[in-house]
Amino acid sequence: MTHPMKIARIYQRVSTDQQELQRQGDIEKKAKEDGYYIAGIYKEKASGARLDRPELLRMIHDLQPGDVVIAEKMDRISRLPLPDAEHLVHTIRSKGAKISVPGLIDLSDIPSDPDDISKIILESVQELLLKLALHMARDDYETRRKRQQEGINLAKESGKYKGRKKDTLSHDRIIALRTSGLSIGKTAELTPCSVSQVKRIWALHLQKISQES
Repeated sequence: MTHPMKIARIYQRVSTDQQELQRQGDIEKKAKEDGYYIAGIYKEKASGARLDRPELLRMIHDLQPGDVVIAEKMDRISRLPLPDAEHLVHTIRSKGAKISVPGLIDLSDIPSDPDDISKIILESVQELLLKLALHMARDDYETRRKRQQEGINLAKESGKYKGRKKDTLSHDRIIALRTSGLSIGKTAELTPCSVSQVKRIWALHLQKISQES
């Protein structure tokens, strides 16, 4: 009896942390060892608290029934508020795909027999773990934001806060790419910026030109 091919799509929110990149690279190796064919690897530098992530949206568009979305941790997929996070998970599942997070949601544990009572129990447990992981990912994000703001407030009180440095390199690159005729979407792919950031920077540039002319 032949078994259908196991197809995975790996989603990674990356940073410049080499250890983190190595860990996420190990996910691909482990997936192949588990018998998955890797149909796509989607990498981007973007906040998990945003839904308008180009690579996330591209992955969802590419999903086929039976695909498995693999991520290193749940917060790689989402740091959104719980209702938005659950909507994102529903969107992935509505394409007929499943989510697998090693050590949290392991699809290999679930029996294939739909009438197996252990399958029903495991699926219920993993559904609960999924919701808990989404909630914890958002809580962690909000805690970090709160601590960051507390740090800024303390720095302001001591007169040491200078504000965030403007990323002029990315700003200039966006303008150069858009001026050369590239679309907003393509420009976002070639810079560490979201589509909305590209739109905002380009709009400000056009406004500046109109004011100077």
